[in-house]
Amino acid sequence: MSQLGDYFFCGIGGSGMTPLALIIQARGGRVEGSDRALDQGRNAERFDFLRSRGVLLHPQDGSGIRRAGQILVTSAAVEETIPDVQAARRIGATITTRAKLLAQLFNSAALGVGVAGTSGKSTTVGMIGWILHRAGRNPTIMNGADMKNFIDAGSPFASARVGEGNIFVSEVDESDGSIAFFEPRVAVVNNISLDHKSLDELRSLFRGFIAGAQRVVLNLDNAETAAISVDLDPKQVETYSLRSTHAHLLASSPAPSPTGIVFQVRARDTGETVGVALKVPGLHNVANALAALSAAKACGVSLAQAAAHLSEFSGIRRRLEVVGIANEITIIDDFAHNPDKISATLETLHAFPGRLLVMFQPHGYLPIRIMREGLVDCFVRGLHDEDVLVMPEPAYFGGTVDRSVRSRDIIREIERQGRKAFAFPDRSTCGNTLVKLARPNDRIVIMGARDDSLSQFAHELLRRLTLTRASGSIAAGDF
Repeated sequence: MSQLGDYFFCGIGGSGMTPLALIIQARGGRVEGSDRALDQGRNAERFDFLRSRGVLLHPQDGSGIRRAGQILVTSAAVEETIPDVQAARRIGATITTRAKLLAQLFNSAALGVGVAGTSGKSTTVGMIGWILHRAGRNPTIMNGADMKNFIDAGSPFASARVGEGNIFVSEVDESDGSIAFFEPRVAVVNNISLDHKSLDELRSLFRGFIAGAQRVVLNLDNAETAAISVDLDPKQVETYSLRSTHAHLLASSPAPSPTGIVFQVRARDTGETVGVALKVPGLHNVANALAALSAAKACGVSLAQAAAHLSEFSGIRRRLEVVGIANEITIIDDFAHNPDKISATLETLHAFPGRLLVMFQPHGYLPIRIMREGLVDCFVRGLHDEDVLVMPEPAYFGGTVDRSVRSRDIIREIERQGRKAFAFPDRSTCGNTLVKLARPNDRIVIMGARDDSLSQFAHELLRRLTLTRASGSIAAGDF
């Protein structure tokens, strides 16, 4: 699809909306949009960036929907009460969802590489995209997070890249069921675990996702993912593992550091062995790298070439990202928001000395209700005796929602099982508590999803920590 129509993105500042809007614009579409955060004065840098790219922004009051020929793009969760939706209904404008529009673009590509799974999607997409870019395949990349390798002075937000080749690499989301719209030629499934839906629903969605793919990349270390390979033609499947010698790609001899990890990869069928030196830490990133190497092979890139390019990969924003160090206290910004991601982050950080002071902001009231037991378990298991966890109330951006489970319910059970954990009504109190507790060699970790202001909070925390340590005091309103 090269010539596109007249689009209006409701929530254009969202992590999934911004890259899609930029891809549409680059392919000839007209792009306008609105966002609640824009009206509230939040995330100004992102909206300035969109304006610099020629995107016309409007208040989210329906005033931007003026032509029946406009196509209103919304998230799956948008409600009929939103003025933009009401305006589109009044004038007869078409309404579609972000996922349906993305799937339309993705499915029209000659070679669509879809990356799915409960965890690791954004990093794996970034890895695959970088390998294919460096290999001269000029892919279009649609990600849910900014890819550091593609960030420069002119593109401070790089969650999308528009290429001229025939490959479209995209993150595919199961949380809202939209994975069912996608028809990948190469389907990657990193892992399957409880997050937004029941396991039975997830199994059905992922099986449907891989059903029509020419090549399927699966993680043998995840039982649910390994199980969906049973009904597939063995010639259709590429598998990877950190443990199983039955896998097509097997990682071994991992040597971790605080900022990366070095390991060996052996191809079962040929015996070829290559070394990979990742600039991102953790065994979970070894798994992501194996998925990327497998997908690159399916796209015709050799193992040796892909491994060399992968060693240049510098990571994804908000994935164990070090914001800075003040007075020997490290501030880390991390996207972890479900039990698997949280466990991977805690395990990676605990491979090296230093107490963890964690602020976890749940990404909604529905997720903490669904994941309540898993969240309790991952923090009880993952935190050490000296660590401290603080939680504000979940992220909330309006609309109707069941608030029967709150942060204090999670904290109460974690504390009952012997961990140091505290619930506070807001992030301000969490921030002040972290600064008061912090001492040299601690690592303060800001965790959570769906809220870009968490990164701003982490940077402000670093700044305030520097100031308060210099002055020896802290003001209650600093955060």
